[in-house]
Amino acid sequence: MNPIAVLLTISVYFVMLFGISWWAGRGSDNAAFFNGGRQSAWYMVAFAMIGSMISGVTFVSVPGMVAASGYGYLQMILGFVVGQLLIAYVLVPLFYRMNLTSIYEYLEQRFGLSTYKSGAWLFFVSKTLGAAVRFYLVCLTLQLLVFGPLHIPFVVNVALSMALVWLYTSQGGVKSLIWADSLKTLCLLLSVILSIVFIAKNLGLDFNSLCATVWDEHRIFFFDDISEKQYFWKQFLAGVFTMIATNGLDQDLMQRNLSCRNSRESQKNMIISGVMQLPVIALFLFLGTLLYRYAASTGLQVSKDELFPTIATNGGLPVIVGIMFIIGLVAAAYNAVGSALTALTTSFTLDILNAKNLAEEALKVLRKKVHIALTVVMGIVILVFNLLNSTSVIDAVYVLASYTYGPILGLFVFGIFTRLQVRDRLIPLVVILSPALCFIVDRNSEVWFGGYKFSYELLILNAAFTCLGMLLISKRKK
Repeated sequence: MNPIAVLLTISVYFVMLFGISWWAGRGSDNAAFFNGGRQSAWYMVAFAMIGSMISGVTFVSVPGMVAASGYGYLQMILGFVVGQLLIAYVLVPLFYRMNLTSIYEYLEQRFGLSTYKSGAWLFFVSKTLGAAVRFYLVCLTLQLLVFGPLHIPFVVNVALSMALVWLYTSQGGVKSLIWADSLKTLCLLLSVILSIVFIAKNLGLDFNSLCATVWDEHRIFFFDDISEKQYFWKQFLAGVFTMIATNGLDQDLMQRNLSCRNSRESQKNMIISGVMQLPVIALFLFLGTLLYRYAASTGLQVSKDELFPTIATNGGLPVIVGIMFIIGLVAAAYNAVGSALTALTTSFTLDILNAKNLAEEALKVLRKKVHIALTVVMGIVILVFNLLNSTSVIDAVYVLASYTYGPILGLFVFGIFTRLQVRDRLIPLVVILSPALCFIVDRNSEVWFGGYKFSYELLILNAAFTCLGMLLISKRKK
């Protein structure tokens, strides 16, 4: 596809996106921005959540990871499903009962101001870095397909992308995100399914041949060696706790769930969207199998993150495959970073600036200023990431989550499952030391533990260090 065709495709999608944002944002107040006014239909949120859990990194990287790890990623997705069920039946009733707008307000009520601020800052750093990692890969893809051929610098690419994200999230907030994510889910499913259909047709494969190819070429479960990163129980348990930390304890995704009318409707949404992750990710892996087959048959020398973009746009397939790839990528990427920006605005305004008690108009003015400032911050982080020239993609996202979401998970686990109080002023020290200890153990694990290699279960270790630190600074409840 030539750059002009790509730009035209992106423009059509954004026209639809801005139309949705304008319609959903009519008459929006601060409550609509922060939690949708608690009026969202659960089935609408469930459909939106299917797409909201898929970022640009997932869209590009998951098909490419098939060659290295087979279908082992599904082991982690099984853990995601269990984690989603735990969120639905443990966290959702708690958050609704406390009538929270920001979920980190729980930490203030349970422990105190320092713990509350620690949780909010951990989320701020985690989400900013995580969203930047995800969006960086998308900006690289757009640079390859559009901005590079037109001789437009990467900095302009990032500035335009962030400006578009700010425009469509600035009015409606969560209310706009739910409708935008519904469009995103539709576009993603159509993109992957149509890509599978056209590539399979090009290779002369029917449904039975496709299933036989997957069964013969790829493993799903790895029970052989506990020291390896692909070992089933490491992946499964990491999936459970990663989902709890990055969904249930993340303002970004929980603010959608908390926009439902009550906790029972929110639970329905979470169960359905959680279970649907398994077939959706399986489709991405299925597509990866076909992409590698197609690359081998045509002599294309591409792999990993270049696989899907190169074949979809310049692999000799019908132009509809390229169009659907661009729409799917844009839908996955821009909605994900827009969602992160809305959540960061909510948390920074309410938690860090402590603006909960401001008058409606003053809160609206402050919220808009924060929204603009965080858009600029996100763009700068992406540019810094580009200077570091690290493209470790989906693996980097989950490793990063292990270090930044681990302390958040520890804070909530200790608060929910114990009755102990802690010396609140010492919590910042605990959440700094826990990732540091986790890093030291990870670097020396093969020597200390007979060749054992940590995978994403680092998050569990990090949370355990946090709980241990809180236990050491605990005190009798007055």
